[in-house]
Amino acid sequence: MILAIDVHYKANTAKAVGALIQHWKDAAARQHVIKYIDGVEEYEPGSFYKRELPCIMEILKNLDLNVLSYLVIDGFVVLDDTGKPGLGAYVYENSPLKIPVIGVAKSNFHQNQQHVVPILRGESANPLYVTAIGMDVQQAADHIKNMHGDFRLPTVLKELDRITKEP
Repeated sequence: MILAIDVHYKANTAKAVGALIQHWKDAAARQHVIKYIDGVEEYEPGSFYKRELPCIMEILKNLDLNVLSYLVIDGFVVLDDTGKPGLGAYVYENSPLKIPVIGVAKSNFHQNQQHVVPILRGESANPLYVTAIGMDVQQAADHIKNMHGDFRLPTVLKELDRITKEP
């Protein structure tokens, strides 16, 4: 199974949503896991993981990690060419099982060229930026590029984003 996770914030609360799919080309999630988290850390520039990691871990606590093959997050695994860890690296390190983590971001950092693979989907001229840990980054980019959907964002990731913002 593949688990994609997204988190949406309002003040010091968060709504974390996980979408489970069986195959990369699945058009819809087989199951959603939704968690509401109170007392979320304030955003700290350069340390976004401090805010989002606890929310992602709440989703992981409620799943059998043995059935997961991949974890997809909205964000970066590697932040720059020096290899500075991003959210995905912290998720990987804090997960009891070392499941490959794929980061998908809509914009790139200026000094992040060596550890990221930009991909174009559909007819979009704007790439998505893919990073990974626990697997080859090009293979990760190929998985994201081949996900279901005709637009820049894969169908499941777009639906996940929508669900996180619902009340």
